Amino acid sequence: MFGKRAPGEGLPQQPQAPRPPAPASAPAAAPAAVAAPAPRAQTPVAPMMAKQKPLPTPSKEVAPPGEFRSEEYYRIKSTIFNALIETIDLAQLAQLDSASARDEIRDIVSEIISIKNVVMSIAEQEVLLDDICNDVLGYGPLEPLLARDDIADIMVNGGNAVFIEVNGKVQKTAIRFRDNAQLMNICQRIVSQVGRRVDESSPICDARLPDGSRVNVIAPPLAIDGPTLTIRKFKKDKLRLQNLVEFGSISPAGAKILSIIGACRCNTLISGGTGSGKTTLLNTLTAFIDPAERVVTCEDAAELQLQQPHVVRLETRPPNLEGSGQVTMTDLVKNCLRMRPDRIIVGEVRGQEAFDLLQAMNTGHDGSMGTLHANSPREALSRLESMITMGGFNLPSKTIREIIVGSLDVVIQAARLRDGSRRITAITEVMGLEGDTLITQDLVVFEILGEDANGRITGRHRSTGIGRPRFWERARYYGLEKELAQALDEAEAA
Repeated sequence: MFGKRAPGEGLPQQPQAPRPPAPASAPAAAPAAVAAPAPRAQTPVAPMMAKQKPLPTPSKEVAPPGEFRSEEYYRIKSTIFNALIETIDLAQLAQLDSASARDEIRDIVSEIISIKNVVMSIAEQEVLLDDICNDVLGYGPLEPLLARDDIADIMVNGGNAVFIEVNGKVQKTAIRFRDNAQLMNICQRIVSQVGRRVDESSPICDARLPDGSRVNVIAPPLAIDGPTLTIRKFKKDKLRLQNLVEFGSISPAGAKILSIIGACRCNTLISGGTGSGKTTLLNTLTAFIDPAERVVTCEDAAELQLQQPHVVRLETRPPNLEGSGQVTMTDLVKNCLRMRPDRIIVGEVRGQEAFDLLQAMNTGHDGSMGTLHANSPREALSRLESMITMGGFNLPSKTIREIIVGSLDVVIQAARLRDGSRRITAITEVMGLEGDTLITQDLVVFEILGEDANGRITGRHRSTGIGRPRFWERARYYGLEKELAQALDEAEAA
């Protein structure tokens, strides 16, 4: 069999008489037991009974599919996994595609189960086969969670504690790793795919999965209870603004205003707390960018999913082992200006790159966007000023505020409420300066009305009555003033 070593090289073999099929009324299989290794023999391996009917109820003492795994199950899995590693030829396996390699591993594991007289039902055996294939070819116990589209976050706090966020609520799962070493190996497998590393000398790492999901790893000695892995998952189907309307994150009229903001090239900052949906909202707004425009994105870990045909994606780089070769977000934003972009999109503004982004917005790159951590639009503007000051720019406070006013048009505030729902709580314009004070005005705000019988917060998005926003002339330039007036009227009537 391709992918295996020569017979007798690593796999202990033992002749075995075939077991009769279990009768239809037979109870579930007893807990699995591993037989003592038999002397090596050249007798052909007895095949697994493929025709055996699945038992009506798999034994819960071994491994119910997708749920709790007992200590006995992990002991059996460890024994079979070790035998597999001794048997399989990893060099040949690496030459196979994923589907062929998975089939090859399943065949070998089935033979090992037969040789070692492991007693388990067909359903339990399938669970074990899938788990071992995931360990060898994928991300181990994380594979079932990554396959689910309803999970927003996966949080691994050491090998024995895995939490997920579903519908805004965090819950613990029954999934666990064999030990912290297995978890660390999977973390290294993830980060190595994007050319990064995580070990004791570099225990903190940001990376991404092939689908763009954001990954953060912090390893011992900084993480006391074992490696800590956090994955911010993205849905397989890219969300659109209409989906946010269906979820209740924004009203139909508010969504129309957001689409006009994106289409008429307003410089936009999306503000919100962790997990409030800033990146998702940024992705939906980019759907209204003209396909003819050249867009350059700058991110720490590439996660934006733009749908335009002309997109250049840039990603920062951490320092190497010698401490050199680092490329920061500031370096990327500065380089963007030499790449003839129509728009610059910064995944997250965290430091002195805020000044370069504002400069880009002020020098012909209208429609640029970015996200920032803040709890309100006013606080977002204050944080921008603080970032520029901390970047070492020796500028008067009023000058910095003038740059902000001249660059930014709109701040969109996103929030995750206490019931786990994500809402756009404000669409705010940056108006100007009165003395040293930044002036803003809200176009649409979210008003909480109460909660329903299930504890879900109820509310509505309402207009503040502004008839002509500051970007009205910009909307007229793009022929969108009628749509904007209609959307504002609808928002006021809601």
